[in-house]
Amino acid sequence: MKTHFIAIGGSAMHNLAIALKDKGYQVTGSDDAIFEPSRTRLEKKGILPEELGWFPEKITSDLDAVILGMHAHQDNAELAKAKELGLKIYSYPEFLYEQSKNKTRVVIAGSHGKTTITSMILHVLNFHQKDVDYMVGAQLEGFDCMVKLSQENDFMVLEGDEYLSSPIDLRSKFLLYQPNIALMSGIAWDHINVFKTFDDYVDQFRKFVASITPGGILVYNEEDPEVVKVVENAENYFRKIPYKTPEYEITNGKVHLKTEMGDVPLSVFGAHNLLNLEGARHICHTLGIMDEDFYEAIMSFKGASKRLEKVERDDNGTLYKDFAHAPSKVKAAVKAFCEQFKSEKKYGFLELHTYSSLNPVFLEQYDHAMDGLEEAIVFYSEDALKIKRMEPISPDLIKEKFKNQNLKVFTNAAELHAYWNTLDKTQGVYLMMSSGNFGGLDLTK
Repeated sequence: MKTHFIAIGGSAMHNLAIALKDKGYQVTGSDDAIFEPSRTRLEKKGILPEELGWFPEKITSDLDAVILGMHAHQDNAELAKAKELGLKIYSYPEFLYEQSKNKTRVVIAGSHGKTTITSMILHVLNFHQKDVDYMVGAQLEGFDCMVKLSQENDFMVLEGDEYLSSPIDLRSKFLLYQPNIALMSGIAWDHINVFKTFDDYVDQFRKFVASITPGGILVYNEEDPEVVKVVENAENYFRKIPYKTPEYEITNGKVHLKTEMGDVPLSVFGAHNLLNLEGARHICHTLGIMDEDFYEAIMSFKGASKRLEKVERDDNGTLYKDFAHAPSKVKAAVKAFCEQFKSEKKYGFLELHTYSSLNPVFLEQYDHAMDGLEEAIVFYSEDALKIKRMEPISPDLIKEKFKNQNLKVFTNAAELHAYWNTLDKTQGVYLMMSSGNFGGLDLTK
């Protein structure tokens, strides 16, 4: 099969391109910007474009599929050529469904926790040598590529994102998967640039539940009132399995899960991660993994990339980085950090980086998000606001919306870096929360 990727360099797209190359497909692609690690990984597989840019001549009538990424625009020259030739144009999730429509599809959805839960499931299955197809949005230890597609596997585990499918397909990605087994971890307003109201956002999850195949299974977080409301109001027929935070204790800095089989020591921490673990356990049970086998495997799970991930520093200071940027994720990460490091001085850095997080209306959602930290720092770039064509935001407004007058607010990367360099990283513990990189801050030094 001959496939071409428009915007092959994306974190999700390049993984799919590699998976198809490994499957024996003929793969080509284009992009106007390709960063690491995508660049090196594509080059290693021999599918890195020779030059950056869009080239309509690459779009030929013998292509079996054109896969369109979100990075491309509606007026993309290659997209126009594909339409002109009448080629089949797939979004990323649409193509994944085509590859898995004859398999049992397990879809993990939710505003937060879905990457971690998916990673936990794959870690357990991999530990017990249970082979499945999969797609997950973060790098996971023991896995070379975060997409796997095969002819022979009966199951496919998919991280279900509620964001848009492609520039020409404005459906939420997870609505295309039609799960046989699903999980919903939580609902907290996100992607305000696309879903203008909270109800519009929640409606994507109503549609997701409605897309579960008849007689399917939904594992859901019964501690989230919005999730419960969506589940209770669903009109289609499926089996409902609720889950909640399990009992645990922290002894000498180590989290122990309390189970009928005794205490299970874990390498992750935070109540939200224990909740994620319980959801993963229920999904694994539906896939034939007994609890004893689940606990045996989960003890060695160290977390998904950039989800309370410990950074190895030259000075051996204690520093964790987390992808947290949405308010619910920030609050969960801060709460976990404060619970884990009760006696140490805690520094928390948050970069406001996304369209939603830089929207003055949406900032209300961050109220008290940084409470519990001895030193709380918020950074956003005034230059980024200009690039995104957004209105300026004052540091005083940030303090007001966070309901924290003790916040240190930086709007210039150089000033943030200067402050960072004054801190002795061997004193206290540090939590760095961003989907960006704090203006190029090196967290290892």
